[in-house]
Amino acid sequence: MLTRRMFVLAIPFVAAGCTMTQKVASIKPGKREVPQYYKDMYAPVADDAFPIPAPDLTKINPKFYRQEVAYQGSEPAGTVVIDTPKRFLYLVLGEGRALRYGVGVGKAGLAFEGSGVIQYKREWPRWTPTQDMIAREPERYGPLSAGMEPGPTNPLGARALYLFKNGADTLYRIHGTNEDWSIGRSISSGCIRLLNQDIIDLHRRVQSGTRVVVLQQDTVPAA
Repeated sequence: MLTRRMFVLAIPFVAAGCTMTQKVASIKPGKREVPQYYKDMYAPVADDAFPIPAPDLTKINPKFYRQEVAYQGSEPAGTVVIDTPKRFLYLVLGEGRALRYGVGVGKAGLAFEGSGVIQYKREWPRWTPTQDMIAREPERYGPLSAGMEPGPTNPLGARALYLFKNGADTLYRIHGTNEDWSIGRSISSGCIRLLNQDIIDLHRRVQSGTRVVVLQQDTVPAA
């Protein structure tokens, strides 16, 4: 029987600024076995604008895999809630439930607190370093001053959601990444990153105008 949880999480199988990150430490894959359910959820994507490989799920704590969970917050269904300290992003489903994604949090992800709206969404977005970044690291970012084309190596990944507040760009982004090791971690640079398979799923579920609540303190009620 197809349960509500299975239906919610099965949708991707049916419908199938931020900065570049320097990897500060290698993380050796663990020995634990990943359930086939999650292998299927995070399978390679071959029918998008660019091919997306499967992430190495052994590098990620299973609690950061996409899953439906109990949720006792007061936000209405359709709201996105980012619990920065716990490295979780929730899409509130209503009736005490939410879809939870694991995220990686960069320094830019700590620069905003409060609420805003998703002003617009992009598939395979371009990325341009800020003038401050170019001035700080001209050899690294100077060649990218005109912008970086979309693709697998672009730091915004397969999708990006752009957060505005009172009509102004907050420079806060929710985006994809191919750096699977960074999920569930605090990293040196960037905004809020999800696995590419997860940002594609979230991008499909939310619309422009969706309310986003960003918490910098652990205030999400426990289930």
